[in-house]
Amino acid sequence: MRESSLTTRIIKYLNSLPGCKAEKRHGSQYSEAGAPDINACYRGRSVQIEVKRPGEKPTRIQLKRLREWQEAGAVVGWVTDLEGVKKIIEELE
Repeated sequence: MRESSLTTRIIKYLNSLPGCKAEKRHGSQYSEAGAPDINACYRGRSVQIEVKRPGEKPTRIQLKRLREWQEAGAVVGWVTDLEGVKKIIEELE
């Protein structure tokens, strides 16, 4: 499965949850390198998710950005499937 297809499925799932709003973060010249793919808020908590195809891992800069978000109080994670996102959400409930 392509990363973009997986990201679309994850966003659709997140936006189906009561109290959740999620969007794809699009990279541009104005965005920070390595920013997580998905920016979400679930029941008042910032959730930042990096999406990878199965077998792939985040780059060093992507891991650094996730750490920065976590240090700022966000819930962060990187996933290779929808089940990984469900686990992140379950930990918030």
